[in-house]
Amino acid sequence: MAENILEIKNVIKNYANHRALDDVSLTVPKGTIYGLLGPNGAGKTSLIRIVNQITGPDGGTILFDGHPLAEKNIYDIGYLPEERGLYKKMKVGEQLLYLARLKGLSKDAAMEKLKEWFIKFDIKTWWEKPIEDLSKGMQQKIQFVATVLHQPKLIILDEPFSGFDPINATLIKDEILELKEKGSTIIFSTHRMESVEELCDYIALINKSKKVLEGKKLDIKEQFKSNTYTLEYFGEELVSTPNFTILQEEAQLDGSKTTILKAEEGRVGNDLLKDIVEKVNIRAFKEDVASMNDVFIKAVNQSN
Repeated sequence: MAENILEIKNVIKNYANHRALDDVSLTVPKGTIYGLLGPNGAGKTSLIRIVNQITGPDGGTILFDGHPLAEKNIYDIGYLPEERGLYKKMKVGEQLLYLARLKGLSKDAAMEKLKEWFIKFDIKTWWEKPIEDLSKGMQQKIQFVATVLHQPKLIILDEPFSGFDPINATLIKDEILELKEKGSTIIFSTHRMESVEELCDYIALINKSKKVLEGKKLDIKEQFKSNTYTLEYFGEELVSTPNFTILQEEAQLDGSKTTILKAEEGRVGNDLLKDIVEKVNIRAFKEDVASMNDVFIKAVNQSN
């Protein structure tokens, strides 16, 4: 059995005079939440459309669960596009039933699953409502249900939280984590780095049609760390030592000081503490770990 739900190998996609994807290779392990990141126009949507077989690649290969991507795989994939699209005049119930049948569910199986979701999302009174009578956030709840109703092996979510208030965003976030627990793999395309911090196990970054980063999120954050530490302390002002350089220091109203320390090559937090611990009264000491926002900006700038 394949360990990866999706293997994208050397994919190329051209539109007229524009190369949207330039020799892109990605590997999406099963049972993970995989962040697909990149600036606008980087090529993410082109790649998602190829995986969904909306368009085809001009070069390269794609394996789905160890086999060449085939037409039958549309039943194994759920796709929530950034540009939402529901039939405005249809009622919620008939709309969801129709979309479930397109994904291969029988009417009885679809009804059973829809009952579960209508209870879970507390939308039992929506069945007879026309889509056009729902708010944008309510419509997006319906589209999320349509995306995951057939329990696909791979779920592709493009900006799933846009238009949601914090309560409904948390509801969808919890559902994404539950779907992962039940065995689905989720590709999560977003510009919201706080969601990537919270949800993703793996990330890939595409910029200007090329892949510039891919791997476990924690490993990539480790690559981008600045080797700096923030120290809060009371006492005499510190000076740099062979273990660290003081980059910045700020006095606080309560008499404490907040200092940014840069560790010298090969030095770690314990080395810094040995120099500090007997000289001052330490209130807090922490390593400055790269945020996903930092990683995104640095990686894009480096690749540019």
